[in-house]
Amino acid sequence: MSETLLIIMAKWPRFGSCKTRLSKDIGKSNALRIQNKMLNHTLSVSNYLKEQKITEISMAITGIGLNSSKRWCKDLGINNFYFQGKGCLGEKMKRQIFKSRRNLRNNKKNIIFIGTDLPNLSHMDIVRTISKLKKKDVIIGPSNDGGYWLIGFSQRFLSKNSYLPFINIKWSSNDVLRKTINNLSQQKIKIDFLSTKIDIDTLHDIDQRG
Repeated sequence: MSETLLIIMAKWPRFGSCKTRLSKDIGKSNALRIQNKMLNHTLSVSNYLKEQKITEISMAITGIGLNSSKRWCKDLGINNFYFQGKGCLGEKMKRQIFKSRRNLRNNKKNIIFIGTDLPNLSHMDIVRTISKLKKKDVIIGPSNDGGYWLIGFSQRFLSKNSYLPFINIKWSSNDVLRKTINNLSQQKIKIDFLSTKIDIDTLHDIDQRG
């Protein structure tokens, strides 16, 4: 059984409610098409990791109800899901950690969070993260907007510091990464990084990718 749980933070791709900043520039239909394409790519990478027994997968869902979530995950071949719930991104991730670790099978697992905004996500990004977690406590994939596209925690870290990375952060600001590193550095946590990637949230992000 895999020693890593990959949690995908996913919003149900509904017309008019996804990629709202991007839709202002390219229209709601095009924004929905891009969101679906990135979501499908993320799931393709994740399912490959599951098939290779590299990770287990859990979806953190928002935007739909219980029955629709069950059908959606069944169609996607994903067995485990929880709702993201209310609050900021930090509160949502803390909730996922708590719920996942409450499940005894996941109590001694590394946990890696990713979103669905990365058209160039690779399974090797996750493999590298798992490898780095053997020696480090927290692995971060910085994003172009001052946040991060991936954050991974070793089970050693989670047993003691589940809330530490998410304290006193103004989410959706350009200093999320800096604040997170400051939180961890104060406790002498061992951190390592992946390469910077571009989250697709605006037309400018697409232009940056060329």
